[in-house]
Order: sequence, then C-alpha cells, then structure tokens
Amino acid sequence: MQLPIIHADTGTPIKFIEKSNFETWLSSQESFVKSYVDATRSANSNIIVVPKQNATGLEFVVVTVTDVTDMWNAGDLAKQLPKGQYTLDVNEDSLLGYALSFVLGAYQFAVYKSLPAIESKIAITNEETFNKVKQQAEAIYLVRDLVNMPAADMMPQHLAETMEELAARFDGQFSQIIGDELLEQNYPTIHMVGRASDNKPRLLDLVWGDENAPKLTLVGKGVCFDSGGLDLKPAAGMRNMKKDMGGAAHVIGLAQMIMAANLPVRLRVLVPAVENAVSRNAFRPGDVIKTRKGITVEIDNTDAEGRLVLCDALAEAQTENPDLLIDFATLTGACRIALGTELPGFYSTDQAIASDIMAQGLQNQDPVWQLPLFDQYKALFKSDVADIANCGSTPFGGSITAALYLKEFVEPATTPWLHFDVMAYNIRPLPGRPVGGEGLGLRATFDYLASRYK
Repeated sequence: MQLPIIHADTGTPIKFIEKSNFETWLSSQESFVKSYVDATRSANSNIIVVPKQNATGLEFVVVTVTDVTDMWNAGDLAKQLPKGQYTLDVNEDSLLGYALSFVLGAYQFAVYKSLPAIESKIAITNEETFNKVKQQAEAIYLVRDLVNMPAADMMPQHLAETMEELAARFDGQFSQIIGDELLEQNYPTIHMVGRASDNKPRLLDLVWGDENAPKLTLVGKGVCFDSGGLDLKPAAGMRNMKKDMGGAAHVIGLAQMIMAANLPVRLRVLVPAVENAVSRNAFRPGDVIKTRKGITVEIDNTDAEGRLVLCDALAEAQTENPDLLIDFATLTGACRIALGTELPGFYSTDQAIASDIMAQGLQNQDPVWQLPLFDQYKALFKSDVADIANCGSTPFGGSITAALYLKEFVEPATTPWLHFDVMAYNIRPLPGRPVGGEGLGLRATFDYLASRYK
C-alpha cells in the first residue's frame, strides 16, 4: 500500500497536549476555540477536530496525551482523522518518531480482503526526516506483509522471489542453492529439515555493497511453515506457524533499510528457507546429522528445527570472517514466556555492542532486552551418541539453551555475534502496531548499525 506521507510544508496542524496541561492550554486560546472545544469534547475521545471559524476546512487538531514524549501518540491517527493533509506540531527531536508512528498505524494487510482506504496523510518539510520515515516505514511494511502472508503463498520459492527483487532494486547480487544441491554443497541440516515438503528447501544469498567495506552478515530463520514435523504440534500451536519465517522477514527488512540508507558496508543476507512438513522421508527423533561445520547433532525433537537450519547458515556466514554477524529467528516460546511477545530478547558475545543496542532501543522506543549466554547450561544438550543434541533435556532456560546451541556454530573470538529471539507478531492492537506481523528490534538494530558504519 502507498505510504500516507508526503514531502510538503502545508497541512492542518496536529497539536499534542498533555492531559495535565490541557486546561492551561485551553485557557490561552481565543474564545471561538474555547467555546467549540467545550461544546464538542468527549470523555470517550482524546481527539478534537477544530474547524476554521469563518471558512471551510480545519483550523487544527488537538490530541490529548498522557506523555508528550511517547512517539506512539500518533499511532492511531491515520485511521481516525478525516480525509486531509496534516502536519505534526512537535519539536524536531520528536518529529521522526511521531511521523513514523502515524505511518505505521496506517498499515493494512489487504491482499485478500477489501478494506477502507486511508485518506489522511502527513506532510513533512525536512527532506532528511521525510526520507528516514519513508525508508523505515517501507521496510517495516515489508516485514509485516511477509509475515502476514498465508504459508501457501509464502513458501521458500516466494521468499526467494522477494530477495531477488530486492537485490535487483538496489543493484545487489542474489543466488540460491535448491533441493539436493544443498547436499552436494554441504548444507545437510537445511536439506534434512526441508526435504519432506513439496516446496524444496533453499539457501538464499543476497550480497550488496563495496566489497572492500566492512562485512556485515545477517542470517534469518526462514521456516515458512512449521508443522513440528513428526513431533507434530497440536492445532493451537500450529495455527500461526505461517509466522515462523519471521526471522527471515526481519533480516530482509533490515537489509532494505541498510541498502536504502546506503550504509558503507559489504552486506550479506543468508536465509535458510524450508517448510517443516510431514512425509515418508521426514527426519526423525533419534536421527543423527553431521552439520556443515562437522559437528554431529542428535535429533531429540523435530519441532526444534529452526536452530538446525540456522546452524548451517551461521557456519557459512563465518567463513568470510565478517566484522559483525547478526541473526534473527522466531526461535523459542521460552523467550516469550520470559519477556512476553512485545519485548524481543537477544544474546551477544560482545557486551559493548549489546549495551549500545539496548541504549538505542530505549532512545527510539524500540526496546530490546539482553539475555545471558549462560555456559553452564551447555550440559543440558549433551548427547550420548553425538557431539550435541538439538534441544535441552529440560524445558527450563529454553531460549538460553537454543542460543548456546547456535553459539557452537560461530567463532565469537573473531566475529562479534548477536542472536535475536523475536515473536514477529502482535497478538493485541497497540497504537501504530496492528494485530499481525511485526518488525521488532529492527529500528534499534539499524540505528546502532548507522552509528557503527558511517
């Protein structure tokens, strides 16, 4: 859908007034405004649309808020305001966040259903701010669209088309390894997880930027649907598994932000894309697989498949010794139990980077929370027949043991590594964040990267 934003300097002003200051503000207004507001204000609405006194059109809009520093104050306005062009009457430091929340609140997934058009839009005068809002909103819209798409229309081949189009748009290179080619080129775990599906497993690979620039590699879990495999999920657990490629959606959206902003990096994006299906050739509990890195893994549970496809991709990413390696994955319910669905957890082998990203998230209201790589829990995925098992012997600390499993496939001594365990989905409506697919931690990560690579 088209973004409700325009590069212009005219529009009806939207004023944000804290409730504690509202009466003071109102007392300073001319008599017409006082009378109109007194006559029309409602306890059930925080929005007052004030018309011009002697002409058609609107004079301004007043929005009463609890905290004027909260960027999400504008998050519901696009769907609440009458048709028209508006400006945000906020200070320059707040403009980017307010404008972004307005645009994100206008998002609708209308691929299969006709929805009323959004007829309000925001005008932004400053070109730099306009471009930042546009770039970030487009990327988050893309993440939401990818996650919201039904699995039948978002299988590995469809993810491949998305990444190929992105590479063409920004003059990058795209390649993919498909089906049995994965075995020939030594990506055995990606093949194993995806081989039961009619939709062939793939490793998708996008490269962009100056080859002499610092190497930044992103890896995203692309399980396009997760039945649980032979350890079949119950119906309730399977219902929203179209979102299990949310990690892939995140790195694709983050890559779009990076390329649109032309950050000076050599970007590589790796997405192991599979469907975890059930068939006569599905992998089994008790199977042992030798991974790309040479580590043997005993399959304790076929529903712990995300870490299996990621481990081969992480091993490949490490071959280039990137300056920074980041993965995103909808990996564990345990992280959601610990932090809820709206606060992404992450792990890091570099404390300075972790602290900086947490600070960026708090600053731009896209919070992320660091969890510990507690090495003592490595013993929990010990195997009697292989080097390691693919999940812990206890459900306790499940997000930590999953992160520790992935850590076995990276080289933190040479490459800083970040692992994000995200929900990728809003289960309740919030201002600017409708129910459905969501990009979590993307703005925090991008802002960190923009400060690291200048």
